[in-house]
Formats: sequence, C-alpha cells, structure tokens
Amino acid sequence: MEENKDVTIYDIAERLNLATSTISRALKDHPTISEKTIKKVKKTAEEMGYVPNTLAAGLRGNKTNTIGVLIPTVTQPFLSSLISGIEITAQKSGYYVIIMQSHDSYEEEVSMAKSLYSSRVSGIICSLAMQTLDTSHFDQFVSNNIPLVFVDRVPKNFNTFRVVIDNYAAGYKATKHLIDQGCTRIAHITAEFGNLYNERKRGYLDALKEHDLPIEDELIVNLSAVTYEEGERASNQLLGLASRPDGIFSSGDIMGVSAVQCAKKRGIKVPEELAVIGFNNDPISQIIDPNLSTITHPAAKMGEMSAEIILKNLKSLKKDEVKEITFLNTEVLVRESSRRK
Repeated sequence: MEENKDVTIYDIAERLNLATSTISRALKDHPTISEKTIKKVKKTAEEMGYVPNTLAAGLRGNKTNTIGVLIPTVTQPFLSSLISGIEITAQKSGYYVIIMQSHDSYEEEVSMAKSLYSSRVSGIICSLAMQTLDTSHFDQFVSNNIPLVFVDRVPKNFNTFRVVIDNYAAGYKATKHLIDQGCTRIAHITAEFGNLYNERKRGYLDALKEHDLPIEDELIVNLSAVTYEEGERASNQLLGLASRPDGIFSSGDIMGVSAVQCAKKRGIKVPEELAVIGFNNDPISQIIDPNLSTITHPAAKMGEMSAEIILKNLKSLKKDEVKEITFLNTEVLVRESSRRK
C-alpha cells in the first residue's frame, strides 16, 4: 500500500478505539503493552500507511522549520503580545510560526493539536483552553521528541516545560495594595479555570487572612468566561449587595474595566467609594477613566522564553531536563482607580 505521511497516531487510536499514549507505546514495543495489542497496532499502522515522525521528517530531508502555537484566542492583548515574543525570537533563528486558536474549547484544542502534529511542526507552544482538563492529546509530541512548552495557562501534572509567573504572589500583591489603600471589604472576580486563577485567588485569600479581613463567599464571583459581559454581570452582582465591597481585585483587566463602568453607572465614586485593580496591564487599562490600576504580566518576555526553550532543545542532541521557569517580576501599577492615598 502507498504510504500516507499524513496519518497520525490519532488516526490509529480512533480506528482501534485506544488511547494515543497506548498507540505510541505499542509502536515502540513498550513492555507495559501486551504483545497482542502491539501486533494489532502495528498491523493497523501498516494498513493505514502510518509513517513515524522521525522517518517522515527524513523522507522530506529535514523537519519543517515551524513552531506551532496553540492559544485560546488572538484577540486578547496578553496573548497577542505573547505571540509577538514567540514570533520575533523564532524568526531570528530561521523558524516560522503557525498560530491556531482553540477558542477556549477542549474539542477544538484536541483537533488543533492533531493538525499541528500532522503538519510536522518542530516544536509546540500552548496556552490551554479554559475547558481543558485532560491533556493526553499532547502525549504525541512528547512521545516523538517534539519539544513542548506550556505557557501561562499550564497543566498541573504534565512532564514538560512550563513558562509562568508566580500567580500566587501576584494575587497577594494586588489584594495587599487595596488593603494599603484602606479597603476593608474586598471582593474578587475570578474565573473557573485551573491553576492560574486558583493561584491568584489563593494569594487574595491569604492577604485577607494575614490582615484579619473578612472572607465571604458572596464577595467571590466565578466567571464562566473572561469577557466584558461576564465581568459586568459579576460587578453588578457585587455592587448590588446590601453590604457592598469597597474594593475589587479582578483577575483580568477587562473585568476590572467592567467594574469601574458599572460603579460609575450606579453613581459610586471610584476610587473614593470603590477601589479597583485588574491584571495584565492591557491597553484598555489606560484608556478607561479613571485609569485602571493593574498587575504587570510580562507577556512578550514569556513568549521569548518559550521560543528559546524550543530552539535550544532543537539544537541540542542532549535534551534538557524538564524544569519550570517562573517569572517573579510582576509589579503593581498604581493608577487612579485605586489611588486613595
């Protein structure tokens, strides 16, 4: 049968109704896989014309000089800056970037990962979709020695490179700033997504505990999406409380902006009656009146470092040991929306 270089382990897994990790191990005669399964997988792979990644690269002469970037969306300023950092760094070394969007959908992320693998990318950089809990669709890259870096939104338990900030420290700093400005009833607008938002929330909670301030469920609002509309809903919920907050820490600038605008519509003075701080230092934070206080988020630098990890591993015969890179240089940018003192 004529070989089909576009067949991937995903296609074999789908045909046999097995996990991609099982297919990958079977093709490598891994001792944890039964001989019966190995024979079945190899027979199906041959019938489908599967070509291993390393062989397929050899058939074309070289691996493609492309790095796959899989992100939730290109419309968020943070992610746009992240992409810019990746692209500039990659181009300096003669690599190109393929950008795909998951739109915060797990199903689309799985599909895009499969597409990038089929495109024979040399490496992949990913910021996870909000819906993603199972990350097994990235096993194919690790199994075939394709460098993989998770950035910003990263899984808790996946043995590969991760580029993040210290979200706990950032959440603590933001809350501590509001406390320093005299706020005593501080609300938190967050999102229902794993490690990143959970760590910011943990910093918020610890700052309140250390300063003997109340922690109340009604002051913490979880969003299903990081959008202005969701932020507006959360802000109206908080500002409609009988005992409303005098400070709001929002885990994103777009939600912080919605809090400022909701307060203005209700005749609540910012920052005199309500101090607000956001997160990311998006351009919108400087457009809103009053300007939004925020936490810096080194997006471009995180993109550069992610690309550098990929490039270093592509050039090195000996792969680096897996490690997590944590950026500690987040800062509080104090602007009008929280400046009481």
